[in-house]
Amino acid sequence: MSRFQIAHVREQGQDMIIVPLDRSYGNKSNQEQAQIKNAIQLSASAAGLAGTVVPVWDAGAGRMAFIAPSPWHRFFQSLSLPVVGRMINRELICS
Repeated sequence: MSRFQIAHVREQGQDMIIVPLDRSYGNKSNQEQAQIKNAIQLSASAAGLAGTVVPVWDAGAGRMAFIAPSPWHRFFQSLSLPVVGRMINRELICS
């Protein structure tokens, strides 16, 4: 069982579930990243959380990496990990 501190927010008229992950997430293959993202999405849905899961992680050199739908890129490019940390408002437990 994994526990994630998440930010469940509504921005641009969209429900977003922002999930900060360990920087090692960025070193995983696209397939592994997708599997992890999908597992978190299923757990979020099962917990009754509306929205799309957006993984974020430390990309080094003070940069934050993310996987989000293209229309949301400008919003996520304006964020940093400290800002996301201040947005945390829930805990999600994934089995």
